[in-house]
Amino acid sequence: MTTRGPRPGEVDGEDYFFVTAEEFQRHIDAGAMLEWADIHGGLQRSGTPAGPVRDALDGGRPVLIEVDLVGARNIKALLPEAHTVFLAPPSWEVLVERLTGRGTESPEVIERRLATARGELEARGEFDRVVVNDNVDDAVSAIADILLSTPNNNNE
Repeated sequence: MTTRGPRPGEVDGEDYFFVTAEEFQRHIDAGAMLEWADIHGGLQRSGTPAGPVRDALDGGRPVLIEVDLVGARNIKALLPEAHTVFLAPPSWEVLVERLTGRGTESPEVIERRLATARGELEARGEFDRVVVNDNVDDAVSAIADILLSTPNNNNE
């Protein structure tokens, strides 16, 4: 769930749940978020609704959640058995190129995102595994292999 607007091609309810800041706050106040954070210098909020995660875990299904560093730390604190994977760019230069090449954000937003990324890259040692996203198909395959080989994922 996020308070940012959708990027071109993103679909509400599929890529993210795009909500207003007020709606996001209502979810926080109701205790309906597994994790959430103010990100990119407070420009937006992003988080994971708890309901679907709890439903999947209660049903014995593995759960894959894409979160930032703060989200990963919060989830690990709540669910110490969670396995974490850091998705890393092949290099700093490639990350800068990817962010600027989108053409969807202002230079100020890109600078905030890069500042966030610096801290995240420094913390990648906190994660159980690191996957380098040099090629999307290879990264997806590596993450699928990790998910399928993780103990207690109940997909045997």
